Amino acid sequence: MTGRLAGKVAIVTGAASGIGAASVDLFRSEGATVIGADLQGADVACDAGDEAQVRDLVERTVAGHGGLDIMFANAGISGGIDGLFDQDAADWAEILRVNLIGPFLAIKYGAPAMKARGGGSIVATASVAGLRSGAGGPAYSASKAGVINLVKVAATQLAGSNIRVNAICPGLIETGMTDFIYARARERGQESQIGRLNPLKRGGEPAEIAAAALFLASAEASYVNGQAIVVDGGLSASHPFNHQSYGRTST
Repeated sequence: MTGRLAGKVAIVTGAASGIGAASVDLFRSEGATVIGADLQGADVACDAGDEAQVRDLVERTVAGHGGLDIMFANAGISGGIDGLFDQDAADWAEILRVNLIGPFLAIKYGAPAMKARGGGSIVATASVAGLRSGAGGPAYSASKAGVINLVKVAATQLAGSNIRVNAICPGLIETGMTDFIYARARERGQESQIGRLNPLKRGGEPAEIAAAALFLASAEASYVNGQAIVVDGGLSASHPFNHQSYGRTST
């Protein structure tokens, strides 16, 4: 079989919908054997923030498919958009468990399996919310900032292993997590305003994040390590400004 991931074995968490589902389809189309994991609706039932379940997922993948080459730690929850003083420690603990401890567990159990194969690629889904305020709730934003730092630490601690660890920072993407934003805009007849704050002036699609994950998983990114790749239509390229008063805005 030919393809950019031909002969590779991959695990994708949060695989039942959105970015995860798009990534499973794309990875398979590029020749990989892919095990999609989610709480339900995927190949394997797995809570990405539960240590025993992640360990078992990796062990079963290695036993059934001969090894592991790619781990896409994509599972996450939004935790809502309540303010800093409207959440309690239990809310934070659950969001951090899934969004930050989940990628940690993916690295902890995925990396040794990859080392046995001579190397591999670990990709984690972070967010533009992890870069600065204004793109998500407090706990969600903090968890994604943790993911960005985690991949840098992991890439350093895995030095010499030929295992690359990177993150993707999506902007506004139409997934189950953002359904309420899109639904509200459509109900109000404001769908054209979705994504208006970025230079491309549109929201993103799961397939566009999957394409970034494919790049990071493939040999094409063989020298990319410890990075947080932003895929947000240019949203984070600028501080907020008034497009109307900024001078010429088109060619």
